[in-house]
Amino acid sequence: MGQGLWRVARNQQLQQQYSEQCFLQRDRERGRRVGPPLAEPLQQRRTPQCQVPGADISHLLRVRRGKEEQGFIDLEMLPPELSITILSYLNATDLCLASCVWQDLGNDEYLWQGLCKSTWGHCSIYNRRLPSGFSYRKLYMELDEGSLTFNANPQEGISYFMSRGILVDHPKEIAKFIFYTRMLNWKMLRIYLDERRDVLDELVTLHNFSNQFLPNALRDFFRHIHAPEERGEYLETLITKFSHRFCACNPTLVQEVGLSPDAVYVLCYSLILLSIDLTSPHVKNKMSKREFIRNTRRAAQNISEDFVGHLYDNIYLIGHVAA
Repeated sequence: MGQGLWRVARNQQLQQQYSEQCFLQRDRERGRRVGPPLAEPLQQRRTPQCQVPGADISHLLRVRRGKEEQGFIDLEMLPPELSITILSYLNATDLCLASCVWQDLGNDEYLWQGLCKSTWGHCSIYNRRLPSGFSYRKLYMELDEGSLTFNANPQEGISYFMSRGILVDHPKEIAKFIFYTRMLNWKMLRIYLDERRDVLDELVTLHNFSNQFLPNALRDFFRHIHAPEERGEYLETLITKFSHRFCACNPTLVQEVGLSPDAVYVLCYSLILLSIDLTSPHVKNKMSKREFIRNTRRAAQNISEDFVGHLYDNIYLIGHVAA
């Protein structure tokens, strides 16, 4: 039923074994001494000296064993809060299987709401007043179906979300949906953003590059908006938009270092070429730090040598900016 549920049950079994060992240890100690007073209550004599947390759960396990039943503990015998917490570690597939055994718990709206928002972080429907009879489990199925449709045909996928009322036909809402979703195929996403430049503009503004070093900011940018495999007009558009956004997020750095959107544009291309040079196994003679500084400062003369040297060190130690 899932590794999360297995770990919980295993911990409970170990806990129950520890409790039994405490009982045996107490019985052995009493065998070496004179028996307890006759007036001592039976329940008090059977209470172990060691305190075991979760004794109620251990008792439930003993009840199941007394009935000669093996397997996982019945979640319906636990407090609802604990049962919901256990099931919250399951994915959608395991939760559907769990609903076959524990129908009320497996269909709990709280669990399906968490699955929806953890997988698709933003949808327009989240901010609306939900109608009576609304089901997050049904919404999860529609979101999953729409994502699969998007990965086959981006336009049809977005149209599916809009027809179900999940998304509003507005560039900012679509950009937020893309930004907070990790199930979309990056190749199809690149095709869609190349066609919808208005969505691309909104998607760029969602990035916050404040106080980030330039190569790290570029990696974060390409993590959400994958770079094309070949240089072309789309790559130039991405770097241009990134350059303006980076400068807008770091006005102090722009003044101190002398950066400008044009200078950042040149540095981004230098970082991409350096990344290819240092990481490609086909390049035998790697570019040295001195060569990188000399070549970069020819195109961006206002940038200090120390700053360009730090750029080289970052790529050399961390790796490709668009990997």
